[in-house]
Amino acid sequence: MRVLRLLWRLLRALLLGLAALVVFIEEFGWRPLSAWLGRIAEWPPLHALLSSNYVRGAVSGLGIVNVLAAVGEIAEVFDGRPGSARVTPPTPPASPPS
Repeated sequence: MRVLRLLWRLLRALLLGLAALVVFIEEFGWRPLSAWLGRIAEWPPLHALLSSNYVRGAVSGLGIVNVLAAVGEIAEVFDGRPGSARVTPPTPPASPPS
């Protein structure tokens, strides 16, 4: 139970941080954040990591996987087969015998 409570608190903290980031971007615009990230990316250890072919390949691979997953989900929505993503209406409950 303690593990679930800890995970819930971490999730709430993450969501609060994301909300703060959205408010920051909305208030100050994207330029200060992108300038700060540009300065951070020039830090030599991080620059070496980000310019590594392994990292670039991993990011490209994740992008390709994301696009393929989106195409698959769209195909399921427009597909009429029983196993597709279409939602079937619920059946009414059976009335009790009188």
